[in-house]
Amino acid sequence: MKSFYIETFGCQMNAHDSEKVVGTLVERGYTQVERPEDAELVLYNTCSIRDKAEQKVFHRLQQFKRDTGKGKVFGVLGCVAQQEGEKIFERAPHVSLVAGSASYTKLPEMLIQLETGDRRVTGLSLDTDQTFDTPFTRRDNPHRAYITIIEGCDKSCAYCVVPFTRGPERSRTSESVMREAATLAEAGYTEIQLLGQNVNSYRDPSSAGWDFANLLARTGEVPGIRSVRFTTSHPRDFVSDIVDAIDRNEALCNHVHLPVQSGSTSVLKKMQRQYTRDDYLRRIEWMKSAKRDIAITTDIIVGFPGETECDFQETMRLIDEIEYESMFIFKYSKRPNTPALQYEDHIPEEEKTRRLMVLQERQRAIQLRRNAAYVGKTEHVHVEGYNMATAQWIGRTSQHKTLNFIDPDLAAPAEGRTLVGTYLDVLVTRAGPNSLAGERAQ
Repeated sequence: MKSFYIETFGCQMNAHDSEKVVGTLVERGYTQVERPEDAELVLYNTCSIRDKAEQKVFHRLQQFKRDTGKGKVFGVLGCVAQQEGEKIFERAPHVSLVAGSASYTKLPEMLIQLETGDRRVTGLSLDTDQTFDTPFTRRDNPHRAYITIIEGCDKSCAYCVVPFTRGPERSRTSESVMREAATLAEAGYTEIQLLGQNVNSYRDPSSAGWDFANLLARTGEVPGIRSVRFTTSHPRDFVSDIVDAIDRNEALCNHVHLPVQSGSTSVLKKMQRQYTRDDYLRRIEWMKSAKRDIAITTDIIVGFPGETECDFQETMRLIDEIEYESMFIFKYSKRPNTPALQYEDHIPEEEKTRRLMVLQERQRAIQLRRNAAYVGKTEHVHVEGYNMATAQWIGRTSQHKTLNFIDPDLAAPAEGRTLVGTYLDVLVTRAGPNSLAGERAQ
């Protein structure tokens, strides 16, 4: 059982968790393969934030077991593992490992159990003293690195399963974060993304006592780090000091993802979001008053139990007022162990779909208009890749916009020559609703 395949569902935190899992497996002599058919150990690192994501995992398990899974060992990791626990063994009897994210430091011991033939191995404790100290991490990107600074959530939003799958909030010491950032810079990484379910809820547990704004500012001062991003912020703990830090240091990307979820104060109260529409708009005003042009993105849930047409129109008016650069829109789905399960006034599925489509159409028009304003401007980008199908380089601006471009001097990667990992200026010549296009500035 020395070859493995891992598939990751969900957010950047899951992606980084998979880097930790892969690093541990490789350290123990395992070889990663690209296809589950070629693996002896098949792992699915799961997300349970939406019902469809959870269903997709079990469908994948059943389909693969039926088609080509004979003789393989299967493992379910992450949020679905923590949520469902040992019930997974009953629902998918061919699964041998069920482990939540808080247990990855114990992965070597669990692997030994699997290697010796144990077929019901679990790692489901939320005892989190060693959550951040996974010793081996295989970075998937040679230029950008994730650093988890806070795990779990204490907010208890009525629709959200995260407190049950990731546990309570616990922050990493500032010394540990800064040490990892410096090590990454010395290894040649130029971009860092700070991660947390509620990243700006960070509270340094050491005597230094840093808050998130301080940690963010210090990360941007690490020699060799040219770009610092962070996700995801909770509006309740978003303070003006964060905006001040972004204004002072251009290494801190001028992009903030601030999920609003609804534009209606009554719905926000029922969601247990701990802020009002006015509270949220006050934070938007801090960013719109900043010296730098801060791009604002968000998440919205439509069809939350009890959301009236009036409530929905409040959300429509909010996006017209703020004009987000982009947004993720979701239909409310029931999640286990959440207060919203007890609500009786659930919205019909077809009405959720209608509201989602209306919101998507409005947001698409906003993005087309806002992106068109970039045409003729020169943007500084971090080059992330090359698209062979379009013969364009892929860049990311400080505002988290994708900018695809051509370079007359290097039309495509050549032997010993690439733009990936570099920072350069690009003239924007075209704009669509989801990305920009241009050519390298001369």
